[in-house]
Amino acid sequence: MKLEERLLRSVRQRNSDVILRAELANMASASQLSEALKSLQNKGVLMRIGTGIYARTRRSSVTGATIPAGSLETLATQAFKKMGVEITAGKAAEEYNSRRTTQLPGAFVANTGHRRITRKIEVGGRSVVYENDFDRAKAGA
Repeated sequence: MKLEERLLRSVRQRNSDVILRAELANMASASQLSEALKSLQNKGVLMRIGTGIYARTRRSSVTGATIPAGSLETLATQAFKKMGVEITAGKAAEEYNSRRTTQLPGAFVANTGHRRITRKIEVGGRSVVYENDFDRAKAGA
């Protein structure tokens, strides 16, 4: 069985819409895995949303185009969970959810706590914006 077929079977059997390259690393060498992942991207099975992060795809019911199987928010949340990074809602979303403001958050902002993260995750032209608790600690002092 070809590596591409094994990858395709592995992608279809997963519960999550996000696949990390690290999860597939034991299937083949790095160069073979890169070629197989490129092939699946060209066929529209996977979409690269970040370095080493791939999302399953589906057909749009409106346009028929290949789109990611989820929104930026759901895919990024799944990716961070798989990478072991705990994120919470950003300050603007937190204020909106607690009804302190009626202003809707304009972007998906992930609060990473005391971690500094610069990893770019992008879906459909939108990318994750990061904030952390370092600025909040300075303001409280």
